[in-house]
Amino acid sequence: MSVLSPPRAGASSSRPRVVEDRPLRRPDTSSPAVMSRRGWWLVVLNFLLPGSAQAVAGNRRLGRVGLASTLVLWTLLVVALLFALLAPLAGFSIVTGAWLPSWLALLRPVPLLLIQGLLLAYAVLWIVLTIDTLRLVRLVKTGPAARFGIAALAVALLVVASGSAVFASNAVGTVRETLGDIFQATGPAVPPSDGYYNILLLGADSGAGRDSMRFDSISVVSVNAETGATTITGIPRDMPHFPFAEGPMQERYPNGHEGHADPTCGWGSGINQLRTEVEVCQDGSALYPDAAANASAPGIEATKDAAEGILGIEIPYYVFIDMHGFASLVDALGGVDITVEERLPKGGGPSYDGQPAEEWAIGWIEAGPQHMDGDTAQWYARSRYTTSDFDRMERQRMLQQAILAQFTPQTVLTRFQDVAAAGADIVQTDLPQSLLPFLADLALKAKEQPVTTIELTPEGGIDEYEPDYAYIQELVRTTLHPPTPTPTPEG
Repeated sequence: MSVLSPPRAGASSSRPRVVEDRPLRRPDTSSPAVMSRRGWWLVVLNFLLPGSAQAVAGNRRLGRVGLASTLVLWTLLVVALLFALLAPLAGFSIVTGAWLPSWLALLRPVPLLLIQGLLLAYAVLWIVLTIDTLRLVRLVKTGPAARFGIAALAVALLVVASGSAVFASNAVGTVRETLGDIFQATGPAVPPSDGYYNILLLGADSGAGRDSMRFDSISVVSVNAETGATTITGIPRDMPHFPFAEGPMQERYPNGHEGHADPTCGWGSGINQLRTEVEVCQDGSALYPDAAANASAPGIEATKDAAEGILGIEIPYYVFIDMHGFASLVDALGGVDITVEERLPKGGGPSYDGQPAEEWAIGWIEAGPQHMDGDTAQWYARSRYTTSDFDRMERQRMLQQAILAQFTPQTVLTRFQDVAAAGADIVQTDLPQSLLPFLADLALKAKEQPVTTIELTPEGGIDEYEPDYAYIQELVRTTLHPPTPTPTPEG
Protein backbone atom coordinates (compact mmCIF):
# COMPACT_ATOMS: atom_id res chain seq x y z
CA MET A 1 0.00 0.00 0.00
CA SER A 2 1.26 3.51 -0.77
CA VAL A 3 0.48 6.77 1.03
CA LEU A 4 1.16 10.41 0.24
CA SER A 5 3.71 12.07 2.48
CA PRO A 6 3.96 15.85 3.03
CA PRO A 7 6.83 17.47 1.13
CA ARG A 8 10.09 18.11 2.93
CA ALA A 9 11.16 21.69 3.60
CA GLY A 10 12.66 23.24 0.52
CA ALA A 11 11.21 20.61 -1.78
CA SER A 12 8.83 21.36 -4.60
CA SER A 13 5.25 21.27 -3.37
CA SER A 14 3.98 20.29 -6.80
CA ARG A 15 5.15 16.61 -6.51
CA PRO A 16 4.25 14.81 -3.24
CA ARG A 17 6.74 12.07 -2.10
CA VAL A 18 5.47 8.48 -2.32
CA VAL A 19 6.57 6.17 0.62
CA GLU A 20 5.85 2.40 0.79
CA ASP A 21 4.05 1.41 3.97
CA ARG A 22 5.37 -2.07 4.91
CA PRO A 23 4.87 -2.41 8.68
CA LEU A 24 6.66 -5.77 8.96
CA ARG A 25 9.79 -4.72 7.09
CA ARG A 26 9.71 -0.94 7.66
CA PRO A 27 7.62 -0.31 10.74
CA ASP A 28 7.05 2.93 12.57
CA THR A 29 9.64 2.35 15.28
CA SER A 30 8.35 5.28 17.28
CA SER A 31 5.06 3.47 18.01
CA PRO A 32 5.26 0.77 20.74
CA ALA A 33 1.82 -0.50 19.70
CA VAL A 34 2.92 -1.04 16.09
CA MET A 35 6.18 -2.68 17.15
CA SER A 36 4.35 -4.93 19.62
CA ARG A 37 1.87 -6.16 17.01
CA ARG A 38 4.73 -6.68 14.58
CA GLY A 39 6.70 -8.65 17.21
CA TRP A 40 3.81 -11.04 17.91
CA TRP A 41 3.34 -11.66 14.18
CA LEU A 42 7.01 -12.34 13.51
CA VAL A 43 7.32 -14.83 16.37
CA VAL A 44 4.19 -16.72 15.30
CA LEU A 45 5.30 -16.73 11.64
CA ASN A 46 8.69 -18.09 12.67
CA PHE A 47 6.98 -20.99 14.43
CA LEU A 48 4.36 -21.78 11.81
CA LEU A 49 6.62 -21.37 8.79
CA PRO A 50 10.30 -21.11 9.77
CA GLY A 51 12.08 -18.66 7.49
CA SER A 52 8.97 -16.59 6.73
CA ALA A 53 9.86 -13.94 9.34
CA GLN A 54 13.20 -13.35 7.61
CA ALA A 55 11.56 -13.40 4.18
CA VAL A 56 9.17 -10.55 5.05
CA ALA A 57 11.19 -8.55 7.54
CA GLY A 58 14.87 -9.48 7.47
CA ASN A 59 17.59 -11.28 5.57
CA ARG A 60 15.82 -12.78 2.58
CA ARG A 61 18.69 -15.19 1.89
CA LEU A 62 18.38 -16.65 5.38
CA GLY A 63 14.63 -16.71 4.90
CA ARG A 64 14.97 -18.73 1.70
CA VAL A 65 17.20 -21.23 3.52
CA GLY A 66 14.63 -21.56 6.30
CA LEU A 67 11.67 -21.89 3.92
CA ALA A 68 13.46 -24.44 1.74
CA SER A 69 14.44 -26.50 4.79
CA THR A 70 10.87 -26.37 6.07
CA LEU A 71 9.54 -27.48 2.70
CA VAL A 72 11.97 -30.41 2.64
CA LEU A 73 10.99 -31.44 6.18
CA TRP A 74 7.26 -31.24 5.42
CA THR A 75 7.78 -33.25 2.25
CA LEU A 76 9.67 -35.96 4.12
CA LEU A 77 6.98 -36.07 6.81
CA VAL A 78 4.23 -36.45 4.20
CA VAL A 79 6.19 -39.21 2.46
CA ALA A 80 6.76 -40.97 5.80
CA LEU A 81 3.04 -40.71 6.61
CA LEU A 82 2.08 -42.15 3.24
CA PHE A 83 4.48 -45.07 3.75
CA ALA A 84 3.09 -45.64 7.25
CA LEU A 85 -0.49 -45.72 5.94
CA LEU A 86 -0.03 -47.44 2.59
CA ALA A 87 3.21 -49.44 2.70
CA PRO A 88 4.57 -49.71 6.27
CA LEU A 89 6.63 -52.79 5.43
CA ALA A 90 8.45 -50.99 2.59
CA GLY A 91 8.95 -47.87 4.70
CA PHE A 92 10.43 -49.83 7.59
CA SER A 93 12.72 -51.65 5.18
CA ILE A 94 13.98 -48.38 3.68
CA VAL A 95 14.75 -46.55 6.93
CA THR A 96 16.43 -49.55 8.56
CA GLY A 97 18.49 -50.39 5.47
CA ALA A 98 17.02 -53.90 5.45
CA TRP A 99 16.67 -53.69 1.67
CA LEU A 100 20.45 -53.63 1.24
CA PRO A 101 22.09 -56.96 0.34
CA SER A 102 24.17 -58.76 2.96
CA TRP A 103 27.45 -57.66 1.39
CA LEU A 104 26.42 -54.05 2.03
CA ALA A 105 25.29 -54.73 5.59
CA LEU A 106 27.72 -52.16 6.99
CA LEU A 107 25.71 -49.44 5.21
CA ARG A 108 22.38 -50.38 6.82
CA PRO A 109 22.67 -47.78 9.62
CA VAL A 110 23.19 -44.99 7.05
CA PRO A 111 19.48 -44.13 6.38
CA LEU A 112 18.75 -43.75 10.10
CA LEU A 113 22.00 -41.83 10.57
CA LEU A 114 20.97 -39.40 7.80
CA ILE A 115 17.53 -38.93 9.35
CA GLN A 116 19.11 -38.30 12.73
CA GLY A 117 21.49 -35.73 11.23
CA LEU A 118 18.71 -33.94 9.34
CA LEU A 119 16.61 -33.62 12.49
CA LEU A 120 19.53 -32.21 14.47
CA ALA A 121 20.36 -29.78 11.66
CA TYR A 122 16.76 -28.61 11.59
CA ALA A 123 16.77 -28.10 15.36
CA VAL A 124 19.90 -25.94 15.06
CA LEU A 125 18.38 -23.99 12.15
CA TRP A 126 15.28 -23.29 14.21
CA ILE A 127 17.44 -21.91 17.02
CA VAL A 128 19.24 -19.62 14.55
CA LEU A 129 15.96 -18.44 13.03
CA THR A 130 14.41 -17.78 16.44
CA ILE A 131 17.38 -15.72 17.61
CA ASP A 132 17.31 -13.77 14.35
CA THR A 133 13.55 -13.25 14.70
CA LEU A 134 14.01 -11.74 18.15
CA ARG A 135 16.63 -9.44 16.65
CA LEU A 136 14.11 -8.35 14.01
CA VAL A 137 11.43 -7.79 16.65
CA ARG A 138 13.60 -5.15 18.39
CA LEU A 139 12.15 -5.78 21.82
CA VAL A 140 13.32 -2.45 23.20
CA LYS A 141 10.88 -0.72 20.84
CA THR A 142 7.85 -2.76 21.91
CA GLY A 143 5.54 -2.05 24.81
CA PRO A 144 6.73 -2.97 28.33
CA ALA A 145 4.20 -5.80 28.76
CA ALA A 146 4.61 -7.15 25.23
CA ARG A 147 8.40 -7.09 25.57
CA PHE A 148 8.40 -9.95 28.07
CA GLY A 149 5.43 -11.75 26.51
CA ILE A 150 7.00 -11.87 23.04
CA ALA A 151 10.31 -13.12 24.40
CA ALA A 152 8.60 -15.78 26.53
CA LEU A 153 6.48 -16.95 23.60
CA ALA A 154 9.52 -17.18 21.34
CA VAL A 155 11.42 -19.25 23.88
CA ALA A 156 8.41 -21.52 24.52
CA LEU A 157 7.85 -22.14 20.81
CA LEU A 158 11.57 -22.75 20.35
CA VAL A 159 11.51 -25.41 23.08
CA VAL A 160 8.51 -27.07 21.43
CA ALA A 161 9.97 -27.00 17.91
CA SER A 162 13.66 -27.64 18.47
CA GLY A 163 12.97 -29.89 21.46
CA SER A 164 10.68 -32.07 19.34
CA ALA A 165 13.31 -32.31 16.62
CA VAL A 166 16.02 -33.22 19.15
CA PHE A 167 13.74 -35.79 20.80
CA ALA A 168 12.94 -37.35 17.42
CA SER A 169 16.64 -37.39 16.56
CA ASN A 170 17.46 -39.14 19.84
CA ALA A 171 14.69 -41.68 19.20
CA VAL A 172 16.07 -42.39 15.73
CA GLY A 173 19.55 -42.74 17.22
CA THR A 174 18.22 -45.17 19.82
CA VAL A 175 16.62 -47.28 17.08
CA ARG A 176 19.88 -47.30 15.13
CA GLU A 177 21.99 -48.26 18.15
CA THR A 178 19.51 -50.88 19.36
CA LEU A 179 19.32 -52.53 15.95
CA GLY A 180 23.10 -52.59 15.80
CA ASP A 181 23.46 -54.00 19.30
CA ILE A 182 20.85 -56.74 19.01
CA PHE A 183 20.76 -57.71 15.34
CA GLN A 184 24.41 -58.31 14.58
CA ALA A 185 23.89 -61.15 12.12
CA THR A 186 24.52 -59.93 8.57
CA GLY A 187 23.74 -63.00 6.51
CA PRO A 188 20.74 -63.41 4.21
CA ALA A 189 17.39 -64.38 5.67
CA VAL A 190 16.40 -68.03 5.65
CA PRO A 191 13.02 -68.67 3.98
CA PRO A 192 10.21 -70.08 6.14
CA SER A 193 10.17 -73.83 6.71
CA ASP A 194 6.84 -75.48 5.81
CA GLY A 195 5.20 -72.06 6.03
CA TYR A 196 6.64 -71.13 9.47
CA TYR A 197 9.46 -69.09 10.92
CA ASN A 198 10.67 -71.12 13.90
CA ILE A 199 12.73 -69.32 16.53
CA LEU A 200 14.39 -70.90 19.58
CA LEU A 201 13.65 -68.77 22.65
CA LEU A 202 16.15 -69.23 25.49
CA GLY A 203 16.20 -67.74 28.96
CA ALA A 204 18.99 -67.94 31.52
CA ASP A 205 20.80 -65.92 34.19
CA SER A 206 24.16 -64.42 33.31
CA GLY A 207 26.58 -62.41 35.38
CA ALA A 208 29.08 -63.96 37.75
CA GLY A 209 29.60 -67.66 37.19
CA ARG A 210 28.54 -67.51 33.56
CA ASP A 211 30.60 -70.66 32.80
CA SER A 212 27.97 -72.68 34.64
CA MET A 213 25.04 -70.87 33.07
CA ARG A 214 22.30 -73.20 31.84
CA PHE A 215 19.24 -72.44 29.75
CA ASP A 216 16.44 -72.71 32.30
CA SER A 217 13.70 -71.64 29.90
CA ILE A 218 13.58 -73.30 26.46
CA SER A 219 10.78 -72.66 23.98
CA VAL A 220 10.26 -72.62 20.26
CA VAL A 221 8.12 -69.85 18.77
CA SER A 222 6.56 -70.80 15.43
CA VAL A 223 5.10 -67.90 13.44
CA ASN A 224 2.95 -68.58 10.38
CA ALA A 225 4.60 -66.74 7.48
CA GLU A 226 1.23 -65.71 6.01
CA THR A 227 -1.17 -65.13 8.89
CA GLY A 228 1.16 -64.38 11.80
CA ALA A 229 -0.53 -67.09 13.89
CA THR A 230 1.87 -67.96 16.71
CA THR A 231 2.48 -71.26 18.48
CA ILE A 232 4.83 -71.54 21.48
CA THR A 233 6.16 -75.00 22.30
CA GLY A 234 7.73 -75.37 25.73
CA ILE A 235 10.54 -77.89 26.10
CA PRO A 236 11.25 -79.15 29.65
CA ARG A 237 14.77 -78.24 30.63
CA ASP A 238 15.39 -81.74 32.01
CA MET A 239 14.00 -83.61 28.99
CA PRO A 240 16.27 -86.69 28.74
CA HIS A 241 17.85 -88.82 26.00
CA PHE A 242 16.64 -86.54 23.23
CA PRO A 243 17.66 -86.97 19.60
CA PHE A 244 19.64 -84.41 17.61
CA ALA A 245 19.03 -83.10 14.12
CA GLU A 246 21.72 -83.82 11.56
CA GLY A 247 25.01 -82.24 12.60
CA PRO A 248 28.04 -82.66 14.88
CA MET A 249 26.01 -83.54 17.98
CA GLN A 250 24.09 -86.26 16.14
CA GLU A 251 27.42 -87.72 15.07
CA ARG A 252 28.54 -87.73 18.69
CA TYR A 253 25.21 -89.09 20.00
CA PRO A 254 23.58 -91.13 17.22
CA ASN A 255 21.25 -92.87 19.71
CA GLY A 256 20.22 -89.78 21.68
CA HIS A 257 21.93 -87.61 24.26
CA GLU A 258 23.62 -89.36 27.16
CA GLY A 259 24.55 -88.26 30.67
CA HIS A 260 28.06 -87.59 31.95
CA ALA A 261 30.17 -89.13 34.66
CA ASP A 262 31.98 -85.81 35.16
CA PRO A 263 29.58 -83.43 36.99
CA THR A 264 31.44 -80.39 35.66
CA CYS A 265 30.01 -81.28 32.22
CA GLY A 266 26.42 -81.27 33.39
CA TRP A 267 24.14 -83.42 35.46
CA GLY A 268 22.05 -86.11 33.81
CA SER A 269 21.13 -85.94 30.14
CA GLY A 270 18.76 -82.93 30.20
CA ILE A 271 18.73 -80.48 27.31
CA ASN A 272 19.69 -77.58 29.58
CA GLN A 273 23.10 -79.23 30.17
CA LEU A 274 24.19 -78.71 26.57
CA ARG A 275 25.66 -75.27 26.98
CA THR A 276 27.94 -76.41 29.81
CA GLU A 277 28.89 -79.59 27.99
CA VAL A 278 29.71 -77.99 24.64
CA GLU A 279 31.37 -74.76 25.77
CA VAL A 280 33.06 -75.81 29.03
CA CYS A 281 33.96 -79.48 28.62
CA GLN A 282 34.32 -79.73 24.84
CA ASP A 283 35.86 -77.68 22.08
CA GLY A 284 32.66 -75.95 20.99
CA SER A 285 34.42 -73.84 18.38
CA ALA A 286 35.53 -77.04 16.63
CA LEU A 287 32.02 -78.48 16.71
CA TYR A 288 30.41 -75.25 15.44
CA PRO A 289 33.18 -73.19 13.81
CA ASP A 290 30.79 -70.69 12.19
CA ALA A 291 28.75 -69.94 15.31
CA ALA A 292 30.55 -66.77 16.43
CA ALA A 293 30.64 -65.32 12.90
CA ASN A 294 26.86 -65.78 12.73
CA ALA A 295 26.18 -63.98 16.04
CA SER A 296 25.59 -67.25 17.87
CA ALA A 297 27.54 -69.59 20.17
CA PRO A 298 28.33 -73.33 20.15
CA GLY A 299 26.05 -74.02 23.13
CA ILE A 300 23.17 -72.27 21.41
CA GLU A 301 23.74 -74.13 18.13
CA ALA A 302 23.82 -77.45 19.98
CA THR A 303 20.53 -76.54 21.68
CA LYS A 304 19.06 -75.65 18.27
CA ASP A 305 20.03 -79.09 16.96
CA ALA A 306 18.44 -80.69 20.02
CA ALA A 307 15.19 -78.71 19.67
CA GLU A 308 15.03 -79.62 15.98
CA GLY A 309 15.54 -83.29 16.84
CA ILE A 310 12.85 -83.20 19.52
CA LEU A 311 10.19 -81.30 17.55
CA GLY A 312 11.01 -82.43 14.03
CA ILE A 313 11.05 -78.90 12.57
CA GLU A 314 13.76 -76.61 11.20
CA ILE A 315 14.85 -73.88 13.64
CA PRO A 316 17.25 -71.46 11.94
CA TYR A 317 17.17 -68.65 14.52
CA TYR A 318 17.37 -68.07 18.25
CA VAL A 319 16.59 -65.28 20.71
CA PHE A 320 18.35 -65.36 24.07
CA ILE A 321 16.90 -63.37 26.97
CA ASP A 322 19.23 -62.66 29.85
CA MET A 323 17.04 -63.13 32.91
CA HIS A 324 19.63 -61.26 34.98
CA GLY A 325 18.29 -58.04 33.45
CA PHE A 326 14.80 -59.26 32.59
CA ALA A 327 13.14 -57.10 35.24
CA SER A 328 14.23 -53.92 33.47
CA LEU A 329 12.28 -54.88 30.33
CA VAL A 330 9.09 -55.55 32.29
CA ASP A 331 9.49 -52.24 34.12
CA ALA A 332 10.12 -50.46 30.81
CA LEU A 333 6.79 -51.84 29.55
CA GLY A 334 5.01 -50.53 32.63
CA GLY A 335 4.52 -53.97 34.18
CA VAL A 336 2.49 -56.98 33.07
CA ASP A 337 -0.89 -58.40 34.07
CA ILE A 338 -0.91 -62.02 35.24
CA THR A 339 -3.50 -64.14 37.06
CA VAL A 340 -1.55 -66.12 39.66
CA GLU A 341 -2.98 -69.60 40.25
CA GLU A 342 -1.36 -70.23 43.65
CA ARG A 343 0.66 -68.38 46.26
CA LEU A 344 4.37 -68.41 45.32
CA PRO A 345 7.43 -67.60 47.45
CA LYS A 346 10.22 -65.26 46.44
CA GLY A 347 13.71 -66.31 47.37
CA GLY A 348 16.61 -68.65 46.64
CA GLY A 349 15.07 -71.75 48.16
CA PRO A 350 15.49 -73.78 51.36
CA SER A 351 18.87 -74.17 53.01
CA TYR A 352 18.04 -77.76 54.03
CA ASP A 353 15.56 -80.42 52.95
CA GLY A 354 12.12 -79.88 54.36
CA GLN A 355 12.67 -76.28 55.45
CA PRO A 356 9.27 -74.51 55.28
CA ALA A 357 8.99 -71.76 52.71
CA GLU A 358 7.82 -69.38 55.45
CA GLU A 359 11.35 -69.52 56.90
CA TRP A 360 13.38 -68.78 53.76
CA ALA A 361 11.00 -66.76 51.59
CA ILE A 362 11.88 -63.08 51.28
CA GLY A 363 8.36 -62.30 50.09
CA TRP A 364 5.27 -63.79 48.47
CA ILE A 365 3.33 -63.47 45.24
CA GLU A 366 -0.30 -63.79 46.24
CA ALA A 367 -2.86 -65.74 44.21
CA GLY A 368 -5.26 -63.81 42.01
CA PRO A 369 -4.96 -61.07 39.38
CA GLN A 370 -1.67 -59.21 39.71
CA HIS A 371 -0.11 -56.23 37.94
CA MET A 372 3.54 -57.23 38.30
CA ASP A 373 6.59 -55.03 38.22
CA GLY A 374 9.87 -56.42 36.89
CA ASP A 375 11.09 -57.87 40.17
CA THR A 376 7.82 -59.69 40.86
CA ALA A 377 7.61 -61.00 37.28
CA GLN A 378 11.14 -62.34 37.53
CA TRP A 379 10.36 -64.25 40.73
CA TYR A 380 7.11 -65.50 39.18
CA ALA A 381 9.13 -66.99 36.31
CA ARG A 382 11.82 -68.44 38.61
CA SER A 383 9.84 -69.81 41.55
CA ARG A 384 9.97 -73.62 41.63
CA TYR A 385 10.57 -74.85 45.17
CA THR A 386 6.89 -75.14 46.11
CA THR A 387 5.79 -76.28 42.64
CA SER A 388 7.15 -78.49 39.86
CA ASP A 389 9.35 -77.61 36.89
CA PHE A 390 6.32 -78.19 34.68
CA ASP A 391 4.33 -75.61 36.65
CA ARG A 392 7.20 -73.18 36.19
CA MET A 393 7.21 -73.87 32.43
CA GLU A 394 3.54 -72.99 32.26
CA ARG A 395 4.11 -69.77 34.23
CA GLN A 396 6.95 -68.78 31.92
CA ARG A 397 4.72 -69.28 28.90
CA MET A 398 1.99 -67.15 30.53
CA LEU A 399 4.57 -64.46 31.20
CA GLN A 400 5.78 -64.55 27.60
CA GLN A 401 2.22 -64.04 26.37
CA ALA A 402 1.64 -61.21 28.85
CA ILE A 403 4.80 -59.43 27.66
CA LEU A 404 3.77 -59.84 24.00
CA ALA A 405 0.35 -58.39 24.84
CA GLN A 406 2.02 -55.40 26.51
CA PHE A 407 3.99 -54.56 23.36
CA THR A 408 1.26 -52.26 22.05
CA PRO A 409 2.08 -49.30 19.78
CA GLN A 410 0.98 -46.94 22.57
CA THR A 411 3.31 -48.55 25.12
CA VAL A 412 6.27 -48.66 22.76
CA LEU A 413 5.82 -45.01 21.73
CA THR A 414 5.40 -43.63 25.25
CA ARG A 415 8.17 -45.75 26.75
CA PHE A 416 10.33 -46.13 23.68
CA GLN A 417 13.70 -45.13 25.12
CA ASP A 418 13.35 -47.40 28.18
CA VAL A 419 12.09 -50.38 26.16
CA ALA A 420 14.89 -50.03 23.61
CA ALA A 421 17.58 -49.69 26.27
CA ALA A 422 16.28 -52.69 28.21
CA GLY A 423 16.04 -54.79 25.05
CA ALA A 424 19.60 -54.00 24.00
CA ASP A 425 20.87 -55.01 27.45
CA ILE A 426 19.15 -58.40 27.73
CA VAL A 427 18.50 -59.71 24.21
CA GLN A 428 20.86 -61.54 21.87
CA THR A 429 19.83 -63.06 18.55
CA ASP A 430 21.04 -64.23 15.18
CA LEU A 431 17.99 -62.87 13.38
CA PRO A 432 19.29 -60.80 10.45
CA GLN A 433 18.18 -57.19 10.04
CA SER A 434 16.95 -58.01 6.55
CA LEU A 435 14.17 -60.10 8.11
CA LEU A 436 12.95 -57.40 10.50
CA PRO A 437 10.38 -55.67 8.25
CA PHE A 438 8.69 -58.96 7.49
CA LEU A 439 8.70 -60.04 11.14
CA ALA A 440 7.34 -56.64 12.20
CA ASP A 441 4.44 -57.10 9.80
CA LEU A 442 3.80 -60.61 11.17
CA ALA A 443 3.93 -59.27 14.73
CA LEU A 444 1.09 -56.85 13.97
CA LYS A 445 -0.97 -59.72 12.53
CA ALA A 446 -0.11 -61.96 15.49
CA LYS A 447 -1.49 -59.46 18.02
CA GLU A 448 -4.96 -59.96 16.54
CA GLN A 449 -4.92 -63.71 17.19
CA PRO A 450 -4.68 -65.92 20.29
CA VAL A 451 -1.37 -67.66 20.96
CA THR A 452 -1.41 -71.48 20.81
CA THR A 453 0.77 -73.31 23.33
CA ILE A 454 2.15 -76.84 23.37
CA GLU A 455 3.53 -78.06 26.69
CA LEU A 456 5.60 -81.24 26.54
CA THR A 457 4.62 -82.25 30.07
CA PRO A 458 2.86 -85.21 31.71
CA GLU A 459 -0.37 -83.19 31.60
CA GLY A 460 0.09 -83.09 27.83
CA GLY A 461 0.55 -86.85 27.61
CA ILE A 462 4.38 -86.80 27.59
CA ASP A 463 6.29 -89.24 29.81
CA GLU A 464 8.89 -87.09 31.55
CA TYR A 465 11.33 -89.99 31.94
CA GLU A 466 10.88 -91.75 28.59
CA PRO A 467 9.41 -89.23 26.14
CA ASP A 468 7.94 -90.60 22.91
CA TYR A 469 9.70 -88.31 20.42
CA ALA A 470 7.79 -89.68 17.46
CA TYR A 471 4.54 -88.71 19.23
CA ILE A 472 5.96 -85.27 20.07
CA GLN A 473 6.85 -84.61 16.44
CA GLU A 474 3.39 -85.71 15.29
CA LEU A 475 1.79 -83.46 17.92
CA VAL A 476 3.79 -80.46 16.71
CA ARG A 477 3.06 -81.25 13.06
CA THR A 478 -0.71 -81.54 13.55
CA THR A 479 -0.79 -78.37 15.67
CA LEU A 480 1.08 -76.30 13.10
CA HIS A 481 -0.70 -77.94 10.15
CA PRO A 482 -4.14 -79.05 11.35
CA PRO A 483 -5.87 -81.45 8.96
CA THR A 484 -8.53 -79.95 6.76
CA PRO A 485 -11.96 -81.23 7.77
CA THR A 486 -13.47 -83.53 5.18
CA PRO A 487 -16.81 -82.09 3.99
CA THR A 488 -19.75 -84.36 4.57
CA PRO A 489 -22.55 -84.72 2.02
CA GLU A 490 -25.67 -82.77 2.87
CA GLY A 491 -28.74 -84.62 3.81
